[in-house]
Amino acid sequence: MANIKSAIKRIQVSERNRLRNKSYRSAVKTLSKRYFVALDAYIAEPNSTTLEAAQSALSEAFSQIDKAVKRGVYHRNAGARRKARLSKALKTVETQGAVAS
Repeated sequence: MANIKSAIKRIQVSERNRLRNKSYRSAVKTLSKRYFVALDAYIAEPNSTTLEAAQSALSEAFSQIDKAVKRGVYHRNAGARRKARLSKALKTVETQGAVAS
């Protein structure tokens, strides 16, 4: 345990920030999983309703990723990479659906 006042304060601040960052990361993971579940539902039954559900889940995930980047939880390139991977998943499903139709 630190004895210096400023070191004690830094420990408290870093713990508070760690918990805040953890909640943002957890939210991003949760929304990403929800998006992939919605995407699987669209793959199983491709119609406009399931596509709309997948797109709204994608939008929610994008929003949470952007908030995490804004708060400094993720580096901006890491946020962009996550968003690109989510977008790519939908794009590949849509193109496969177009080819199969």
